[in-house]
Amino acid sequence: MIDVFPFSGFPVAVLGLGKSGLTAARALQASGAELRVWDDDPGKRAAAEAAGLKVVDLATADWSDLTTLVISPGIPHSFPKPHPVAAKAKQAGAEIICDIELLARVQREAGYIGITGTNGKSTTTALTGHILRHAGRTVEVGGNIGTPALALTALGVGAFYVLEMSSYQLEITPSITFDVGVLLNVTPDHLDRHGGMDGYIAAKRRIFQRQTAPRTAVIGVEDDITRAIWQDLVRQNDQVIVPISSGEKLPGGVYAQDGVLFDATGGKPQAVLDLRTVPTLPGAHNWQNAAAAYATARAVGVTPDTIAAGMRTYPGLAHRQERVGSIGGILFVNDSKATNADAAARALGCYDNIYWIAGGRPKEGGIASLAPYFPRIRKAYLIGEAAQDFARTLADRVPYAMTGSLRPAIESAYADALRDGREGAVILLSPACASFDQFRDFEARGDAFRQIANALQQGGSAIGGAS
Repeated sequence: MIDVFPFSGFPVAVLGLGKSGLTAARALQASGAELRVWDDDPGKRAAAEAAGLKVVDLATADWSDLTTLVISPGIPHSFPKPHPVAAKAKQAGAEIICDIELLARVQREAGYIGITGTNGKSTTTALTGHILRHAGRTVEVGGNIGTPALALTALGVGAFYVLEMSSYQLEITPSITFDVGVLLNVTPDHLDRHGGMDGYIAAKRRIFQRQTAPRTAVIGVEDDITRAIWQDLVRQNDQVIVPISSGEKLPGGVYAQDGVLFDATGGKPQAVLDLRTVPTLPGAHNWQNAAAAYATARAVGVTPDTIAAGMRTYPGLAHRQERVGSIGGILFVNDSKATNADAAARALGCYDNIYWIAGGRPKEGGIASLAPYFPRIRKAYLIGEAAQDFARTLADRVPYAMTGSLRPAIESAYADALRDGREGAVILLSPACASFDQFRDFEARGDAFRQIANALQQGGSAIGGAS
């Protein structure tokens, strides 16, 4: 656990006692801060009290001596309406920050790599960390990917924190400057939390704040928003800029063409790796992730051959097109992290005979944008709150079943795929929805998919043979 020594003896409030908030509270208390914590969930307050933390209702507390509120990123502090505690902190003139800001203030010798984007940031973060470890570098991987910042190990000169940064976290990490900042893509998401698209774009752009050469900006150029940001960065000419693409040839950049990764940062393009030979990086979206991870590793001095070797051994990431097994040639793929249509499109584009499990708590825009992928879908199995709306979109274009929940969806999909006998059949959980109607989070949904698929495999070996 990180020692947050500058706060020793100072009063600090922590709002939100989930994984990151509770870790921050424990680190602050261990560092000697005068701590007050709160969560709207009585169960989390009880757990905090049992852990020896001082629970205080921050909405009614005296803020005259409080100068810092450490807030869990998921709690709104501005839009659509600030949490009452955040409003009180602002009224008192207190700073509102998250745990990553605490890490940046106390771990000043290490390097920082920050990775953001609407989609692909978890895979890119995990892949970058894997490549750097393969190269013998000392790294800690955390942030939005799952490990709280203050649960990481203290690092020194030459080591790197590789941090997945959400738009929520970027807004409340004011002092960090990344040695390498990565922006993959920007499409509409979380707009209510940022007051609209302009606020969301501004939050994402903070990944490049205060960068000057030799610090590096790695940026995707495949959507209009990130392309405009790239062009603006080029005009300002403050930092080293490396554009990346999954398909477009980019002079001075890193890109894939027909699945082959090229490095053109030195002038003449050099082929690095055929990404089609890496089963844990399927599809064009993962080629963009690979280009970003490659550009990042090169920016900190890793050789092309070492990066390619690291990519070949990348094990993949849970809930991101995770192959959880197969029965008789029917592949089960857990893409539970695909919580919006753009993310689901990336998975749908990777397979030809798809038995698609979709639905949950709907996101704005539904799945109309997925129409180009409908010919790949043999049948859809609709679950959760979005089922009726998705059924209207699919209408007579894609056969579907209203299965309601995950288990009957998987069992029906398996039975249909087994009956059809299509080569390359894939049972794909890529919901294009949040999970909160039926599951605690997307991890719980993906874990359930994996467990049910594993149970089918155990029983299915007598039917078609497990492979």
